[in-house]
Amino acid sequence: MYNDLSLAHFMDGLKKRNPGELEFHQAVYEVAESVIPFILDNPIYQHAAILQRMTEPDRSIIFKVVWEDDAGNIRLNRGYRVQFNNAIGPYKGGLRFHPSVNFSILKFLGFEQTFKNSLTTLPMGAAKGGADFNPKGKSDREVMRFCQSYMTELYHHIGPDTDIPAGDIGVGAREISFMFGQYKRLRHEFTGVLTGKALEFGGSLIRTEATGYGTAFFMEEMLAHRGDSIRGKTCVLSGSGNVALYCTEKIIQLGGKVVTLSDSSGFIYDEQGIDEEKLAYLIELKIFQRGRICDYADKYQCDFFVDEKPWRIRCDLAFPCATQNEIDKNDAHLLVTNGCIAVAEGANMPTTIEAIKILQHAKVLFAPGKAANAGGVALSGLEMTQNSVRLSWSAKELEDRLAKIMKDIHQQCVKYNEDGDYINYVNGANIAGFIKVANAMLAYGI
Repeated sequence: MYNDLSLAHFMDGLKKRNPGELEFHQAVYEVAESVIPFILDNPIYQHAAILQRMTEPDRSIIFKVVWEDDAGNIRLNRGYRVQFNNAIGPYKGGLRFHPSVNFSILKFLGFEQTFKNSLTTLPMGAAKGGADFNPKGKSDREVMRFCQSYMTELYHHIGPDTDIPAGDIGVGAREISFMFGQYKRLRHEFTGVLTGKALEFGGSLIRTEATGYGTAFFMEEMLAHRGDSIRGKTCVLSGSGNVALYCTEKIIQLGGKVVTLSDSSGFIYDEQGIDEEKLAYLIELKIFQRGRICDYADKYQCDFFVDEKPWRIRCDLAFPCATQNEIDKNDAHLLVTNGCIAVAEGANMPTTIEAIKILQHAKVLFAPGKAANAGGVALSGLEMTQNSVRLSWSAKELEDRLAKIMKDIHQQCVKYNEDGDYINYVNGANIAGFIKVANAMLAYGI
């Protein structure tokens, strides 16, 4: 059945089994393109149909979520959990609350999570979940009622040794807290079933900062491998959530200059660079006040570009930290033309396959999200450890551990794909992530 493992044949079969799921097709194609040549050189994986099995979730759960808004209206949303692969540990992956949430997006995220979690070297499987609920514009009590209703169904499928969700887009400390409280109420137990919790009840220091910090650490490792560093480099970032803001913070600490950030309304360009004082204002504006990025432009008298992306700004380094497919082939050409030497993905799959090819052809260092943004789930894994042994580590201990994990991920990528002076980090990350999960699946038999 699986003798023909050509890329075209494999993708044809996947698309027939998963019609219309474009984001999932894209994520699988990017991995399959790297991994299939490796499998053909190591036929034990082909005979066991490992890649075919790895691209099918263990289970996909869909359920209704009924809740009441402040006006007394009954509201209905759709909830999901896609448990993708638990070969190397309990399912682990975020919950996303956003109107765009559907099975295709959650399957792409869960599939990516399989490789990302493997690269951390921590014992974590992969899952993703969420709902087509939009927390924006909702009162705290409305969000609470939704989260309680969502968890009333989800709790049947999760547990500290089964599946440990975390936050994602639209799910921050507020939402995690409401869901954890409901889980505790339903199960009559206090366990580390969610990560991203508040410090008062089992959360970890630097969890909020971890994805952004990790992305900057990975960029520093890429540059250091060829005798360079972030210091003195001009950096363009998209997004203005936790990932972008704390990536900015770490870049500043490493001596780089961040000149752009964005949200759904456009991007700011601060030619002088965002310093610590300006960043403190942005954190207050975006995280606590839930304001718009244009307010920064008004306050600091810098340029604001409505409904545009920041990739046309001249830079040395680029960090897409907003959402999937935000860098297309035209943006990639702009980055190359404007002198960009390296890109690290802070978001999940923010660069199209065409754009990746353009960047690689131009020898721009390119770090895929499964490697560069693994810091968030790595810290979640450390939170799980702290919960299991009932202790907490200091911020410095955690940051040191995070930096070590990102360094180890970089070394895995280099180990499995180095060709002269240019490293194909996509191939390296995909093959390194594949091997650990595949070997575990082989060990279990059929």
